[in-house]
Amino acid sequence: MENRNIQDLCTIVRETAYAIHVFHGHGHLEKVYENALAHRLRKMGIDVKQQHPIEVRDEDGHPIGFYNPDLLVQDLLIIELKAAKAIANEHIAQLLGYLKSTRLEHGLLINFGSFKFEIKKYINNDRTAGAPDVRFH
Repeated sequence: MENRNIQDLCTIVRETAYAIHVFHGHGHLEKVYENALAHRLRKMGIDVKQQHPIEVRDEDGHPIGFYNPDLLVQDLLIIELKAAKAIANEHIAQLLGYLKSTRLEHGLLINFGSFKFEIKKYINNDRTAGAPDVRFH
């Protein structure tokens, strides 16, 4: 996907997430927001995978674990959702770890838990060949 298209995709996600925040407010469990965002994006024809297992492999190809990001959009954008008072350093580290392991460039961290809507975009600039091998299942 071209850089312009990923920017458009991020804008769509941001606007949709904000609309969900306005409609539902804060105070729900993270899964409620995950389902709402996935549902609304799918209604727009956007490919969304929820809790999609991603296998991480070591440099020799040996599987070393799995993780499940909240949303994987168009196989290009990882979205990590929170329902917390505020975005914490641990939340940022989690998303950055996902981006590094997958070698994907773009990620969004969205917090529905605070009174004020929070969204931050992160870009992985370290997508070198030395990064761990990853497989989407």
